[in-house]
Amino acid sequence: MTANLAAHLTRTAAEHGGRPALLLGEAITTYAELDQASALVAGLLRARGVQPGDRVGIMLPNVPEFAVVYYGTLRAGAVVVPMNPLLKSREVGYYLGDSGAKLMFGWHGAAAEAHQGAAGAEVIEVDPASFAGLIGAAEPSPEVADRAGDDTAVILYTSGTTGQPKGAELTHASLSTNTEVMKTDLVQLTPDDVIFGGLPLFHSFGQTCTLNTAVASGASLALLPRFDPAQALQIIAGHRATVFAGVPTMFSALLGVPDIASHDVSALRVCVSGGAAMPVEVLREFERVYGCKILEGYGLSETSPVASFNHPDAERKPGSIGTPIRGVQMRLVDDDGNDVPPGEPGEIAIRGHNVMKGYWQRPAETAAAIPDGWFRTGDIATVDADGYFFIVDRKKDLIIRGGYNVYPREIEEVLYEHPQVAQAAVVGMPHPQLGEEVAAAVALKPGSTVTATELREFVKGQVAAYKYPREVWLFDALPLGPTGKILKREIKRPADADGGR
Repeated sequence: MTANLAAHLTRTAAEHGGRPALLLGEAITTYAELDQASALVAGLLRARGVQPGDRVGIMLPNVPEFAVVYYGTLRAGAVVVPMNPLLKSREVGYYLGDSGAKLMFGWHGAAAEAHQGAAGAEVIEVDPASFAGLIGAAEPSPEVADRAGDDTAVILYTSGTTGQPKGAELTHASLSTNTEVMKTDLVQLTPDDVIFGGLPLFHSFGQTCTLNTAVASGASLALLPRFDPAQALQIIAGHRATVFAGVPTMFSALLGVPDIASHDVSALRVCVSGGAAMPVEVLREFERVYGCKILEGYGLSETSPVASFNHPDAERKPGSIGTPIRGVQMRLVDDDGNDVPPGEPGEIAIRGHNVMKGYWQRPAETAAAIPDGWFRTGDIATVDADGYFFIVDRKKDLIIRGGYNVYPREIEEVLYEHPQVAQAAVVGMPHPQLGEEVAAAVALKPGSTVTATELREFVKGQVAAYKYPREVWLFDALPLGPTGKILKREIKRPADADGGR
């Protein structure tokens, strides 16, 4: 029996062919239709000379065609290289050139950038108006290519906060197992579930935790091509969504939608948060307003992605990323790889079925990331007596002020406690005497009147003197990445800032 991830689709289609797989507005794609369309894509790829192990780029938003092409590519035995449809030609060229992809599927709205950056790869434009006709002309390839568990299924490029993006090789086994644990242990999905599909499918969180888990369980995925809180609320209510998966900024944005009470969100039974640390105040307010429990988890592109979770059948600790999932181990280490003393912060190291095979064609970087079988995450955490992990911060986000360690997340938690704060990010600024100084970038809720000085004093009253931000900058909104995470590296001190000093 093949280990190919695409076998999830063929099994579900055989059992639940008439059930809705994908929902977009009023349009419904059944499992039988998704299965048939993916077989046509597999046939199209084989006709274009794509062999098992070849790389195929997918540069599509959250539309049904993403799932069709994704499973069609895997079905043909090829390797999926997911790409953000907002990429520019230079970035497209890098992804295709680095992966050696010979063909890519590009969204018609981004066709110019796709063609310009194709780097010799063939570009197949995907336009919903003509795509069915395009693949319909192909000879279907209904069989699922035989792939081993340790064969690469997806090359997922990391965000590249340090240098060029690196391609994490995720195998059929690592993705299938992560999907199974998510489906069975963590969200406990059934074919009756409707999952909100607003997380980008080109990213590991959306791919594993919404698309692959929906397909593996026969549930429906209600797609939203680009996250908008008002539209998200309409989907949750209109499609009677039972599962909402999002990053913290999505939960925060949903709290800002006017007239929430007029929407029936009573079908929601569980919410899943990941991708960044969830501020405790946002968690509590969301649960109060939406009446749905949030289970926070943790993972990275390199871990397929889920590594730990607040399990539904165990105690949940707000502010914690929970305990390791089944088959995964986590420990805290120092710079030399030694376990840190109990209660001390250390870097999270992960070992298990979810860890990537390595970085594509980068043996040195792979050896540095996994020096001893344990993947080094770059995230600093503590662990309590019950084995629950608490993220302190990203290792590279740590601010060292005058020899003292300042963990931005601690200061951000305080800022989120202020009722007028919508978004907050704490960053370090170069300082001639101290090395670094603490600064905070804040976006306020509509109608807020609090000043930068008042926010600075608010934090000053609650943390040690070396920790509070000497400057607070007010913005209309903070820069967000494709998954909704705040991009600290893009935050710059405003030219006219007095910082509330």
